[in-house]
Amino acid sequence: MQNVTPVAVAALALELAPAVSFGVAAERIARAVARWPMALRVSVPALLVAPYALVSVSAHMFRWEWFALYAVLPVAIALLLGRATVADPDQRGNWRDAFILLILGLAVDLRWFDGAWPSGLRALNELLLVDAGLYGFLAIRQLSGTGFNFCLRWTDWKTGLRELLYFTPIVIALGLALGFLHPHRNLPGIGSALLRWVAIFFFTAVPEELFFRAWVQNLLERRIGRRAALVIASVLFGLSHFNKRSAHFNWRYVLLATIAGIFYGRAWREQRRVPASTITHASVDWIWGLWF
Repeated sequence: MQNVTPVAVAALALELAPAVSFGVAAERIARAVARWPMALRVSVPALLVAPYALVSVSAHMFRWEWFALYAVLPVAIALLLGRATVADPDQRGNWRDAFILLILGLAVDLRWFDGAWPSGLRALNELLLVDAGLYGFLAIRQLSGTGFNFCLRWTDWKTGLRELLYFTPIVIALGLALGFLHPHRNLPGIGSALLRWVAIFFFTAVPEELFFRAWVQNLLERRIGRRAALVIASVLFGLSHFNKRSAHFNWRYVLLATIAGIFYGRAWREQRRVPASTITHASVDWIWGLWF
């Protein structure tokens, strides 16, 4: 994240607080929220607009239409998922789940809301949407089996690094054959390399694994089974990379990302743990960024 100011740091802290809270105490939060009156449950996420207000006012680019969007969208998500809970108590997947995932996915992938933020701070938009999704799916919908729990276990590392070991030879061989990967020498310091991995883990891998594995693959499994869900979620993950590193449809990136999604999905579904797939994902991106 560039263009960092004290206000931006404060906004980041405000956005990280809900994500971290759900990562360590999702069930307790869900139980607490369930005791609130429905009006309070669906209106509380409007507070997620605060980071936008802070940053935009500081950067002299505040717009009421963006303020309204960031105040209303989390409330709409909570309201729709509250109704999905009533309509689909068995959590087999409801059209409202799919609609919300479609909106969140397209908003990030097509950068619908990036214009609301100063250059260099647009990652705050994605984190705000993550918070809205977390509140809706975990506190209101109380979607089971997501595995969004960041009290890391040894098995998370074991599973995540095993899938990395399986995937790395495939992606290197295919990436080189397609002309997508271009090896280069890069020997960063240990501290710098570790910080880079941690940054990728939290700000790239966690949001994507939460979306594609904990929500998309999780819900698809209930309708079409484990294998089909793994394939479809991986294809969707691959397609989300169509405009990366290129101004046109980047089919090489889509292909490699789809294959990567298979291994990330395998890591997640072994014990239904987002940390496991996030370890694989972050490590792959880290290796690509350093040496390819």
